[in-house]
Amino acid sequence: MTVDTLLQSIPPLTVYLIVAGVVGIESLGIPLPGEIVLVTAALLSSRHELAVNPLGVGAAGVIGAAVGDSIGYTIGRRFGMPLFDWLGRRFPRHFGPGHVGLAERIFDRWGSHAVFFGRFVALLRIFAGPLAGALKMPYPRFLFANVSGAVCWAGGTTAVIYYAGIAAERWLERFSWVALVVAVVGGTIAAILLRKRTARAIAEFEAQHSEESDPTTA
Repeated sequence: MTVDTLLQSIPPLTVYLIVAGVVGIESLGIPLPGEIVLVTAALLSSRHELAVNPLGVGAAGVIGAAVGDSIGYTIGRRFGMPLFDWLGRRFPRHFGPGHVGLAERIFDRWGSHAVFFGRFVALLRIFAGPLAGALKMPYPRFLFANVSGAVCWAGGTTAVIYYAGIAAERWLERFSWVALVVAVVGGTIAAILLRKRTARAIAEFEAQHSEESDPTTA
């Protein structure tokens, strides 16, 4: 069985459910590769021989993000900041003091804007809903930022990847695999640099917090 045959055997509804499910669970606060799943589905929709529709992919991403964040908000509002203390002890790589502290600082500074723009940043994507609830952000403000951010992130990502996939097919016809390799390498480098920048910001926050809490440095 070829790869094309395998892809054509996958029902489009299954693709939409996977996108909505993974993005929704990630938005609850559970670290999953929601962005990778969304991008993959959008690439599938750019292949006209497949029945996957880009509108379906974008809608699934929006619904998953909005619903997941809302559930996360409800959980965060119910259990408050002690929830993050417990998560930090159980999952320090994802919910350590530096992660939570940096996200809380961003929320304190930007308010509901952090919910909107947090959809585009891996660190905030898993914190936005639960942390907004724990910090008692008014739900109407949260809901507006949540839905608008989900539409821009999921809809925008799907549209960009869809048209990029179509353009890549044309480039491949003219310039072989060179253009595709350059695009993939460029995207990978950008993702790595963003991840390193986030990790550096977390480390700086932890170092600053340690200095402030150490009486010998006063």
